Amino acid sequence: MAANMYRVGDYVYFENSSSNPYLVRRIEELNKTANGNVEAKVVCLFRRRDISSSLNNLADSNAREFEEESKQPGVSEQQRHQLKHRELFLSRQFESLPATHIRGKCSVTLLNETDILSQYLEKEDCFFYSLVFDPVQKTLLADQGEIRVGCKYQAEIPDRLAEGESDNRNQQKMEMKVWDPDNPLTDRQIDQFLVVARAVGTFARALDCSSSIRQPSLHMSAAAASRDITLFHAMDTLQRNGYDLAKAMSTLVPQGGPVLCRDEMEEWSASEAMLFEEALEKYGKDFNDIRQDFLPWKSLASIVQFYYMWKTTDRYIQQKRLKAAEADSKLKQVYIPTYTKPNPNQIISVGSKPGMNGAGFQKGLTCESCHTTQSAQWYAWGPPNMQCRLCASCWIYWKKYGGLKTPTQLEGAARGTTEPHSRGHLSRPEAQSLSPYTTSANRAKLLAKNRQTFLLQTTKLTRLARRMCRDLLQPRRAARRPYAPINANAIKAECSIRLPKAAKTPLKIHPLVRLPLATIVKDLVAQAPLKPKTPRGTKTPINRNQLTQNRALGGIMVKRAYETMAGAGVPFSANGRPLASGIRSSSQPAAKRQKLNPADAPNPVVFVATKDTRALRKALTHLEMRRAARRPNLPLKVKPTLIAVRPPVPLPAPSHPASTNEPIVLED
Repeated sequence: MAANMYRVGDYVYFENSSSNPYLVRRIEELNKTANGNVEAKVVCLFRRRDISSSLNNLADSNAREFEEESKQPGVSEQQRHQLKHRELFLSRQFESLPATHIRGKCSVTLLNETDILSQYLEKEDCFFYSLVFDPVQKTLLADQGEIRVGCKYQAEIPDRLAEGESDNRNQQKMEMKVWDPDNPLTDRQIDQFLVVARAVGTFARALDCSSSIRQPSLHMSAAAASRDITLFHAMDTLQRNGYDLAKAMSTLVPQGGPVLCRDEMEEWSASEAMLFEEALEKYGKDFNDIRQDFLPWKSLASIVQFYYMWKTTDRYIQQKRLKAAEADSKLKQVYIPTYTKPNPNQIISVGSKPGMNGAGFQKGLTCESCHTTQSAQWYAWGPPNMQCRLCASCWIYWKKYGGLKTPTQLEGAARGTTEPHSRGHLSRPEAQSLSPYTTSANRAKLLAKNRQTFLLQTTKLTRLARRMCRDLLQPRRAARRPYAPINANAIKAECSIRLPKAAKTPLKIHPLVRLPLATIVKDLVAQAPLKPKTPRGTKTPINRNQLTQNRALGGIMVKRAYETMAGAGVPFSANGRPLASGIRSSSQPAAKRQKLNPADAPNPVVFVATKDTRALRKALTHLEMRRAARRPNLPLKVKPTLIAVRPPVPLPAPSHPASTNEPIVLED
């Protein structure tokens, strides 16, 4: 009965999946829902398998430091492996889970230097934690609530000085005496002086504008003047004046006016106090987080002082009463019966009725953890295609501690034998950038172009539909309005109707007169002479010989076959360069097409407009500019009157071939 009774503050197992390990949680509240079910508000604790590999390395280094400082006895590799299953990481993340998912109790303690790690392996359902995990920031920090036990936390008491021996210590670093109990004043005189100090403090608050707004009434000002800060100032005044009441009185009221002493309760505004109460509700007494997230403009000492002063106010007492009344209305404990339903991963034995869980498992398989061949019950574990299984005891160990008793390849035992910085998760450009044979310039280029290239390939039916249903598709109109949707279903339906009829009648082919390839090559060389490739990052030199030539007048010709062109004495490539002997021409058989690597993309090409080109653009009308932009493959026809006549300028001898000296013919 007591084992199935769960109370607030208990550490329990929660099951959220039949194949995954249990979740370790701490019950904070037990709430009853409207439909009668019980939900538990719990604090999340994480295992090593729940955090990243980098944080696991950080936890390993912290464990090594702990073993060295606490001088832990040596343990075997298997015990060290099992100790990782007993380590948890505390967090401040809350969640609500159904109480019916509770599967048992466990014990979680804060790791202390006096603890021996091997003792945790001797106890069942026993865990420890020393680090706090932040699921949002993905960080591991040391718990601030660590109990400082050990010789390094003890005070070092110096030896007593002998009679007549001088003290060689730095007196500025020593404590300062602020009160002498053997003073000449009586207790009555000290009390009278404190009353005078309170009266001076009340008068000082009456003169201060900000204090009069915060304490508008006399009794509020008198109550603020009676706080400890006023009494401390009065006693310090007596100590500094050698307990002379006359000098101390004159110090309380100097020539400029009475001295005003205010503590943190008076310095803080009402909005800041509300923020502090909200932060205290969220983080508790973790003042570092309160300052970081809610009050970054306050110092840590100011927040701590305000907390202890706030605990003496009526506000704290009211909140404490409200929490007590709210806690009385909530559930204190809940009874959860033992879960007896069979696990879906259970493998049905051979003698019983066959089922889907036991189907496909081979006979003679051993346990993946303890390698035994005999067990009262077997459970499927790991990927289904691996057909791994665990015995009953190893299955319970897996559910409770989130690992196997011995390290296996499936669990990541081979991770330590592989390269520590594996490149399996990197893309190809990133992996190439880590190579020692890659230069810094190429490495920057590879990292900049790490996106996957994708191509859109049209089908034969789509290409046929573009020709058959040109009147419906209107490709030129669709190209000018790419954002407008196209009814693809209607075009496909019309294409299926027209296709049988179109197969009988041949398509009309409009002959196109094309220039010889040699002429095209000469025009290309004249418009864009070949220049040596310049390194990236330098300015591209502009050929001043081409300033008087109109680059926009030459048309960009469409793709054509090399065999159909006449007058080609020397084979030229597509960019006008003569083909080398080792380069395949278009007459040779085509090789297998290689996939383009985004890292090998060429440098961007920049076209610099000349003065004549800009003048020509200004001379064209808006309609002509739009017409030229819609049909960039056709040459631009310009009237001779639009071209400004410039006086001839003597030009230096060109360095390019003699074919570029021919005049450029403008089509009228």
